[in-house]
Amino acid sequence: MKMPTFNAIDVETANADRASICQIGIVQVRDGEIVDRWQSLIDPKDWFDELNVSIHGIDERKVKNSPTLPEVRDELRKRLRGSVLVSHSAFDRVAFERAMTRYGLEQLQVTWLDSAKIARRAWPDRFGRKGYSLNKVADALGIQFSHHDAAEDARAAAEIVLRACAETETDIDAWLRRVDRPIFPGTTPSAKREGNVDGALSGETLVFTGALTIARREAADMAAAAGCNVAENVSKKVTMLVVGTQDKTKLLGYDKSTKHRKAEALIAKGAEIEILSESDFLDLIAVAGS
Repeated sequence: MKMPTFNAIDVETANADRASICQIGIVQVRDGEIVDRWQSLIDPKDWFDELNVSIHGIDERKVKNSPTLPEVRDELRKRLRGSVLVSHSAFDRVAFERAMTRYGLEQLQVTWLDSAKIARRAWPDRFGRKGYSLNKVADALGIQFSHHDAAEDARAAAEIVLRACAETETDIDAWLRRVDRPIFPGTTPSAKREGNVDGALSGETLVFTGALTIARREAADMAAAAGCNVAENVSKKVTMLVVGTQDKTKLLGYDKSTKHRKAEALIAKGAEIEILSESDFLDLIAVAGS
């Protein structure tokens, strides 16, 4: 097995807007060993929510005189460009995509790899269906770290990947392929979920269409945790349709998917269905969880 070489990254944010990055931590792994780490506070030029501050302890005073994201862009490019970049869940990837867009900067030129997806497939009996948050996986594997410190979280994600590579004898290239396949081979992935009745979005019924930047099952889990019932097809009961990237080869000459067109037809007849982009959906989930 080829020894793992990759970078791991984590960010903290000032508020529910994922573009409000206030700390970045990066760990470099070369040939299976952690060889370097870098961390910086970031001035997000944004407000700090008390909830976020209570989690990571970073506020306006701490980021005073810290660089903005554009001011560390060259450092990020030097450290990350062309590499496999590990993050635990899609949070950090989405945060960078939003922040880069906010400043009009080129997106990170990396290959993203989700350590939560790796953990769920490396140890399906333990983390396949639940308990795959960073702190829970690290605790179960005996990895000690200071949670919600960006460099420490990045190190924990890196160590989870290293442990998974070693115990399953699977290298990074193989994991890049494996994370796109079902956790439990032979099963048909389903996005259908019952929403958390105590969630902020309880009573809503949501359907996904198109390709998302995160796994459909992961998105469904997020929606259900926030209270949404998640259905597989559009009907009169649906209140939200989340539209991802459409594969034109599957649209049979249309410019929208069958689900999208059916939702628009129901809207024309008076149905109250909100059509959201993936970015809108992630913002909604963030607000619902705050």
